[in-house]
Amino acid sequence: MDKIKKVFPHILAIYSSIIFLSSIPFKFGNAPETQEIFGRLNGWAASLGADGLFAQTGLFSQYVIGSAEILASIALLLGIFSRFRRLQGFGALLGLAIMTGAISFHVFTPLGIDPNNDGGGLFYSAIGVWVACAVLVFLRRQYIKDGLLRIGCALFGKPDEA
Repeated sequence: MDKIKKVFPHILAIYSSIIFLSSIPFKFGNAPETQEIFGRLNGWAASLGADGLFAQTGLFSQYVIGSAEILASIALLLGIFSRFRRLQGFGALLGLAIMTGAISFHVFTPLGIDPNNDGGGLFYSAIGVWVACAVLVFLRRQYIKDGLLRIGCALFGKPDEA
């Protein structure tokens, strides 16, 4: 059981990274599937007065999202090594944020569950990664808390001890 407890977070990290990294050639290669998804999202954003938000130079372009997925994958995979374990929690937080956005856009915009007629595979993969990252955030919560505390101390100094 102890072996499973040690290995389980790494399995979740590898699973999430595989999903993230498998989408990178589509995003950076400007694949037709990516053009369809981000084009549909940009059309929806334009109808709300935010044209260009999901365009190739937009704030949430395929390149920005793809870069965030690479960053999350690096942190998740580096966290497999004990020296970098603290990074796994932050990679999971980033992955959770990315997948929360992906799931939300699938559900609450005209994008829909199955924009590429793949049976919803992209959507269900997003749910799987969201769950894996949520579990990792829970499992690595102490590392996240310690990291945030260190960042706070670096920015604002140590709190006065009474």
